[in-house]
Amino acid sequence: MALHPKQADKLIFAPTGTPGPLESGPTGPPGQAAQFLKAERLGGLKRTDVDPESPITQFHSWFQQASLPETGISHPETCTLSTAQLPSGRVSSRVVYMKELDPKGFVIYSNFGTSGKARDLFGSADGKSTGNPWASLVFWWEPLERQVRVEGRVERLTPEESQVYYDTRARGSRIGAWASQQSAVLKPDESKEGDDGRSQLEGWVKEAEKKFEGTEQIPLPPYWGGLRIIPERVEFWQGRQSRLHDRLVYDLVEAEDGTKKWQLERLSP
Repeated sequence: MALHPKQADKLIFAPTGTPGPLESGPTGPPGQAAQFLKAERLGGLKRTDVDPESPITQFHSWFQQASLPETGISHPETCTLSTAQLPSGRVSSRVVYMKELDPKGFVIYSNFGTSGKARDLFGSADGKSTGNPWASLVFWWEPLERQVRVEGRVERLTPEESQVYYDTRARGSRIGAWASQQSAVLKPDESKEGDDGRSQLEGWVKEAEKKFEGTEQIPLPPYWGGLRIIPERVEFWQGRQSRLHDRLVYDLVEAEDGTKKWQLERLSP
């Protein structure tokens, strides 16, 4: 990305006027962003285009479309998971893979012993973080000019549920789950020239490989497993021209009879 000629004091000034991946016509003058035009030609996203009752059903429909080979989206399950510490409110985000979708919500797998997400969601042993069970996911499917935003509370899957997925992982990934103390600081080995701490991780891997040598059925690490984000708000975003995007959001609300149901509304872009 080049510097904008009239903004030389900035290290990056986007856009630069060069054609972008969503650009379909001639390049506009410098400083104009590419337009979202695919849905524009089809009349945009309307309430009648989405499932009237369930964001899970609607997500499944969009995900199936994003998974088609012709979209060019190689990993539609890629999403950004955001969590926040309490009481500081400091937010952390990271890219993860959604591995399962079920009627209750969206499932990812990770280390929930030493990771930052474990600290944010469940609190830390030193008491500096008290645990905040709220999390969000964002899926971005650029070729379709779509994103999905999910907000909800989290719950851990049972070890038995997690073991089922764990058994599908490559052996190296199962060993890695035992070896890595996720987010721990790796100490350089001063006896090894140029080592920046990687050798400590490699040592842990060797220890885990030795522990499970000759064993194909590797048990689930006690700190590793599935996390389900149970949605209470899901937004389906479709890009439109002039940044007048379509935004349809499902909110989980309490009905008069005390049951909860999904309420569907359109939001201003």
